[in-house]
Amino acid sequence: MQTLPPDKSQARRVAETRRRAIQATDHVTAPLNAYLDSLDWRGALAGYVPFRSEASPLAAMRSAVMCRKPVCVPVVMARGMPLKFREWTPDSVLEAGAFGVMVPAAGAWIEPTVIICPLLAFDRFGYRLGYGGGFYDRTLAVYKDRCHVIGLAFDGQECERVPRDRFDQPLDAIATETGVRMFGRDKTEP
Repeated sequence: MQTLPPDKSQARRVAETRRRAIQATDHVTAPLNAYLDSLDWRGALAGYVPFRSEASPLAAMRSAVMCRKPVCVPVVMARGMPLKFREWTPDSVLEAGAFGVMVPAAGAWIEPTVIICPLLAFDRFGYRLGYGGGFYDRTLAVYKDRCHVIGLAFDGQECERVPRDRFDQPLDAIATETGVRMFGRDKTEP
């Protein structure tokens, strides 16, 4: 298992370099779809439009749309603020949002009940290392009691321990190409 530097900035650089080296495939789709089916969830699914070398949730998002479930993607509103979620369909016209991430140009604002989030690295305690803006952690703090949160990654992104601070929010599960690891947000590190 890989280790990361304890400094978050250095850890992000190392984790992003490692993620870019992973041969991206659609193999994360089957475990993610099976897990979503097992949740028997109602409401909206928040996915994301992949950026850089992120694992792609697009197939799961398309499946949800075909099952007539509302799907949305995150939109950065302002620094220091939680994300908002805008309706997405496979036909949505996309435009570059904050940081160059593609977002729908129009659509309803939706409150998700399941959130799929990207990450640079994750650990066995269900913590993720993000890009450093704190957008997902702020959002997950707001939604933690009313949303199920799934990280989407490749097995090669797992590390011993993600550097974290008191603002970092744990995930409920992480889906990779080999399956789903469930954590429960009340799990504490031994």
